[in-house]
Amino acid sequence: MNATTATAATSVRRSNTTYRWIRQIHLWIGAWGALAAVIYGFTGLMMNHRFGDSAWPQGKSDEVARVTLQIPADAQTSPEALSLWLRSTQGLDAQVIRKGPPGGGKEGAKGGEAKGGEAKGGEAKKPDAPKWTLSGGTAKDAWSMDYTPGKPTAEVKHTQNDTLAALNRLHKAVGGGIGWRILADSFAIAMLLLGLSGIWMWARGRNAKELVVSVLGVSVVVMLVVLVPALF
Repeated sequence: MNATTATAATSVRRSNTTYRWIRQIHLWIGAWGALAAVIYGFTGLMMNHRFGDSAWPQGKSDEVARVTLQIPADAQTSPEALSLWLRSTQGLDAQVIRKGPPGGGKEGAKGGEAKGGEAKGGEAKKPDAPKWTLSGGTAKDAWSMDYTPGKPTAEVKHTQNDTLAALNRLHKAVGGGIGWRILADSFAIAMLLLGLSGIWMWARGRNAKELVVSVLGVSVVVMLVVLVPALF
């Protein structure tokens, strides 16, 4: 065996070893994320059809209670202070805090002031007071509060979600807590690695022409046809 043949044989062995390792990692990742793929695939399919005349069911959410709370002065100073007060006195841990004007807006005007309008006769309307929205709970049992700064009271709404609605909330990273976020991050990273390793294994041993006319090539073309008009 000459040097060229020996070098070629070594290169082939290394290539085969690399392939076996990537294939094994691909299988491990697939096994780790298999259940997550089923959950995310199912809930993603359901939410993809949540609008329109033939909308698919999204689960049921029932309001189970409304509680009016007296807000102390020290908790009225900021959303963070209100969140701390809710946690220490009511056992409600706010996972999401939004600031905005009444009506569901997420952002107020510059400087934290809500924008005013113009009333009939050209008189300027009084700017709307900003609103703080705090929410938390689990995927199944959730709560939310809308509070207008300066008011002495606020109402907490408690909602109970059925299994489908709870799964949809988890898909959107709502109500799962830090444990679910870490797990979901691991699933997302697994999907990235699964895709990259799958592409590598599919491309191995194929030339450019074979890749273009393969399932992978068709997939890329379809993705571009659909995504480009949607993004640009």
